[in-house]
Amino acid sequence: MTADGAATRRGAQVITVVKRRRLGALLAVLVAALALVLGGATAASAHATLESTDPAQGSVVPTAPAAVTLSFSEGVSLSADSVRVLDPRGAAVDDGRPEHVDGKAATARVALRQGLGNGTYTVAWRAVSEDSHPIGGAFTFSIGAASDTSVNAAAVQGAKADGAVSFAYGTARTVAYGAFALLAGAAAFVVVVWPAGAAVRGVQRLLMTGWVALLLSTVAVLLLRGPYERGTGLGQAFDLSLVRATLDERIGTALAARLLLLAAAGVFLSLLVGQLGLQPKPAAPAPDPDDAGIDEEEAELRRLERAAAERPQRDTRLGLGLAGLALALALSATWVGADHSSVGIQVPLALPLAALHLLAMAGWLGGLAVLVTGLRHGLPVAAVERFSRLAFWLVAVLAGTGLYQSWRGLGSWGALVDTEYGRLLLVKVGCVAAMLGVAWISRAWTARLRTADATATAPAAVPALAVAAGEEAGGDAGAGDDADPERAAQLARQQAVRAKAHQRRTAEGSPVRAGLRRSVLVETSVAVLVLVVTTMLTNSPPGRVAQAIAAQPGAAGAAPAAGASAVPGRTQELKLPYDTGGRTPNAKGTAVVTVNPVGTGPNAVGLKLTDAAGQPVDVPEVQLAFTLPDRDLGPLPVTLRAEGAGAWSGTAQLPLAGVWVVSVTVRSSDFDQVTATQQLKVGQ
Repeated sequence: MTADGAATRRGAQVITVVKRRRLGALLAVLVAALALVLGGATAASAHATLESTDPAQGSVVPTAPAAVTLSFSEGVSLSADSVRVLDPRGAAVDDGRPEHVDGKAATARVALRQGLGNGTYTVAWRAVSEDSHPIGGAFTFSIGAASDTSVNAAAVQGAKADGAVSFAYGTARTVAYGAFALLAGAAAFVVVVWPAGAAVRGVQRLLMTGWVALLLSTVAVLLLRGPYERGTGLGQAFDLSLVRATLDERIGTALAARLLLLAAAGVFLSLLVGQLGLQPKPAAPAPDPDDAGIDEEEAELRRLERAAAERPQRDTRLGLGLAGLALALALSATWVGADHSSVGIQVPLALPLAALHLLAMAGWLGGLAVLVTGLRHGLPVAAVERFSRLAFWLVAVLAGTGLYQSWRGLGSWGALVDTEYGRLLLVKVGCVAAMLGVAWISRAWTARLRTADATATAPAAVPALAVAAGEEAGGDAGAGDDADPERAAQLARQQAVRAKAHQRRTAEGSPVRAGLRRSVLVETSVAVLVLVVTTMLTNSPPGRVAQAIAAQPGAAGAAPAAGASAVPGRTQELKLPYDTGGRTPNAKGTAVVTVNPVGTGPNAVGLKLTDAAGQPVDVPEVQLAFTLPDRDLGPLPVTLRAEGAGAWSGTAQLPLAGVWVVSVTVRSSDFDQVTATQQLKVGQ
């Protein structure tokens, strides 16, 4: 080997070492950020629920308490009106300053005024759980003795987000999803499908647009989160106290980690463009006139030299691919670690599957954006086919993980139409089906692309030869005569038309490329709708949680279910069939709720669970609650006492007349749970 060759190899080795050090530092940042996001993600097991109160719900205390304290299953964030206490006339008797007890995020306490009289008091509460969704409810307690109460519905209604803030917050979240898809998908396309695309200016603009949009939308979400939770206006977006409070929450930690990861993403993009976009391809060895006569040993030596020359670029792609994958995983964790996946059932399984769903979505949608751009900049047919095969597997991952997320979030078939979450899910399924239809058309265009590109130059060659022959014939025919001006003008017009057509084909590609580009553009447009619906889904409580409470807005105005109305003062029995979907003997049966008397004030409540044969069955957990939707009151949980096999009893405090919704939640195993509801007419 020559001295120049040895120096070149040593230089390549030094460059490779520097690259590996940079990538190693980048991976260290990614690991730290990922640990920051997921450090506490698996601790949550469900949406925050009210576990206990002091005074206890439905209790009668001899003297007025100094404060009301609530304890939740997980941390919640509080606002100025998170806990309201109303006397029997509906007047507020709290000091309006709810706070956590001893700094514990899973508690809330509000002080009461002194000198409260006897009677039944209503406590209405509203907070934001760690999965970023608002939760609320109400309960009653009595001082001295229970009494009738008239609570103003407006007084117990929690603060709602300002309309402008809600729109801006939702828009920022949608932009963040789209920007992540563009950034991660475009980078994956370049590394896996089209390394030469890193040198294309249009692809570089896509990468930078994704990075900048994700940075700005993340900052916007961080600033708007406080006003969104507390129901204030846009003017409070720059309130540093609200920003600081947001950073103390789970979602604030995720947003801070995302900003850190975006700094690492900037380094990654510079490496991606610098190493793949500016690095020349290794030159092939110059052909030797005596190649035909070389022996096998010499041929093997030359093959090894070519492999050594190509190894630095392969190592670069491998290193960038691993760094990009780690970065994409960490960025996806900033969503899944603070949304539905971090709470509820099967959290250890839901978190990685949600990350896979998000990454598959990014790989597909971001890749489509690069495909549209690449078709205008000489994207090879082999790269198009490679992405087509990759997209097939990405869609398969999307379908599998999407089915699991749908089952986990819905909980029952009825939630598909009875809850906002279910209806949005149906819209998303429709949009994805439309995308798959367009994708099928795109695959058909892709199948025609190879043949079309192979023959694209043949039609242009025939006219050129024909013109040359015509010119020669014309020259022979006109030998000795003056040139024909009309013939010369005709030839000039033909040449101009051919030049214009060639220029148009160069800019637009073959007709098949143009058709594929139009198909991909339609596919990308539908993808934008999918992102919008996905954002709305993440802002909606899952159907499993909302079905028994939030999905009953029209219950008050509906007619009572058969057998659910009752004459005040008489015993009423409700039968609520349930099916948790499990395979255990107690997974399916009937919940029988007995209310005596049916009227305002305290009511004795009995609950029995029976199987299909009418025999009592026990379950690991059962809950009973009452909600009055038209007054936004409840759920009022009932503390149940076991009375034997499949039987429980308790006391329900129903302060107002109206059409109440009785909900029974039955859990038959660690993973199988369902909520059955029925209406009960009280005092009407």
